[in-house]
Amino acid sequence: MTVLLSDERITRLPAIDSGEPLVDLHTRGISAQGRQFVRESLADRLAVADSFLPAGVRLHVVEGLRAIESQQEIYHSYLSELRALNPGISDAETHVLASRFVSPVEVAPHVAGAAVDLTLMGEHGPFDLGTPIDATPEQSNGACFFDATNISREARTNRSLLADVLASAGLVNYPTEWWHWSFGDRYWAFVEGRDHAIYGPANRDEVAGLVAGASW
Repeated sequence: MTVLLSDERITRLPAIDSGEPLVDLHTRGISAQGRQFVRESLADRLAVADSFLPAGVRLHVVEGLRAIESQQEIYHSYLSELRALNPGISDAETHVLASRFVSPVEVAPHVAGAAVDLTLMGEHGPFDLGTPIDATPEQSNGACFFDATNISREARTNRSLLADVLASAGLVNYPTEWWHWSFGDRYWAFVEGRDHAIYGPANRDEVAGLVAGASW
C-alpha cells in the first residue's frame, strides 16, 4: 500500500537541518527550466545520476526549490478542486487525497530544497513518460502513479530508466508522481529507515532572494 506524505509515519519524523546551502543546478551541469535551486548534496547526486544515462539522454529539472507561499497556494487550490469533485467529503479525507499530488506545507520536500520534479530529455525533446509533469490523479486516471499500468510500453521503459539512475544515486520517488524525486527530506528518511530528515524548510529570506533573481 502506498504511504502518503500525510501519513503520521512521515509527519512525526523530525527534521534536523544540516545547514547545507542551496545551489543552482546549472553549476552542476544539470539541464533545468530556468534557474532551479536545491540542496548541495541533492545537486551532486543529480549530477551523478545524469552521468549514468546513455549518450544523448539527459535529466531535465522542471522545478526544485519552491517558496512556502507557492506550496500553500498549490495545496489549497487542489483542496478546492477535490471538494468540488467530491461533495460532502470530510476535511480529513480531503487532506489525504490531496497529499497524493501535493504535499502539506509542514512536510513539503520542495520548500526544503530537497526535491525535484524532472523528466528525461533527448536531442529531439522530452521523452514519453506517460503523462505530463504535474498531471493530477484525476486528470490522468491514475497514470501519474509511478507503477501505473495504463501507460505505453515506451513510457514504462523510460520510467524504469529514470528510476534506475536516480535510485542508484540515492534519491527516492514519491510513488504517486513519477516525476518527483527527493533526498534528505522526511519521505526519504522514511524510505531509507532514518530517524530524521536532514533538511527542513529553507530560510525564507534566502528563498525570497533566490526566487526574485530566478527566471521562472
